[in-house]
Amino acid sequence: MKVAVQSEDFDLNLELSRMRAARNDIGAIVSFIGLVRDLNDGAAVTQLTLEHYPGMTEKALLAIVKEASSRWDVLDATLIHRVGTLQAAEQIVLVAVCSAHREHAFLACEFMMDYLKTQAPFWKKELTENGEHWLDDKASDHDALGRWKTNDL
Repeated sequence: MKVAVQSEDFDLNLELSRMRAARNDIGAIVSFIGLVRDLNDGAAVTQLTLEHYPGMTEKALLAIVKEASSRWDVLDATLIHRVGTLQAAEQIVLVAVCSAHREHAFLACEFMMDYLKTQAPFWKKELTENGEHWLDDKASDHDALGRWKTNDL
């Protein structure tokens, strides 16, 4: 299992190759890459700055991966989240999950993204044509999280 918070970009092919290198029992790999949107609430976004508390953030991300692994047959997982100042269209997050079967990989990947959006300790500030402002959680993200709530992390 790999969890990383980093300013540098990541390479999807490299990360997936790393996950596959030592295993022959993988039947499915599901991955999700999130990008910095160039438009939010009708305003053009030029950059997004992400802040976090080192140590605390990695611990929270690892808890998300462990919870997904306890719910589904996860053979390996990678969760990389970038911090610092990113431009529109840059990669911001990678979630990749290996499992013997696709259903487990899809569900674990979706679960991890839903938890990341609301439970991971990141603070996001957008620079738009209307100036800078901090982003709040979206109700739709909390609604998505609700379907997984059999117990909290």
